[in-house]
Amino acid sequence: MKLSWIVVADSTRARIFTADTASSPLAEVEDLYHAEGRLHDREITSDLPGKIKSADGGGHAFEQPTDPKKHEADTFAHRVAHYLEDAHKAKRFEQLLIIAAPTFLGLLRNHLSEQLKQSVRFELAKDITTLSPADIRQHLPEYLPNL
Repeated sequence: MKLSWIVVADSTRARIFTADTASSPLAEVEDLYHAEGRLHDREITSDLPGKIKSADGGGHAFEQPTDPKKHEADTFAHRVAHYLEDAHKAKRFEQLLIIAAPTFLGLLRNHLSEQLKQSVRFELAKDITTLSPADIRQHLPEYLPNL
């Protein structure tokens, strides 16, 4: 069997598992945290948005171009992708199975290199980072792919 890594992630946590055989239980390899993803918007941004005055004397609040929570999630997705890239280059795994919260899965895909995308054998858009390894295993195919 090819060495497989199973990534279970959301915007604040990425757990990485492996399995000895195609049908064996999962063993946790790594647990990455992104505490900033748990902060409230008011804790991430340093100040309230400014005001813009119009010529007629009215005005409106200046809006930030990027939602702070989305920015933090994207930052973490980049960090996870970089970690996976380094591990793949070091030949720590050959194929990748990803289960991630739907929004985070999209962000993570955006940061994966083409070579790393080719090693992805399974994806599931579901947020199950808090489950036990045995419960996570039930969301994977009975036999892990060996392509």
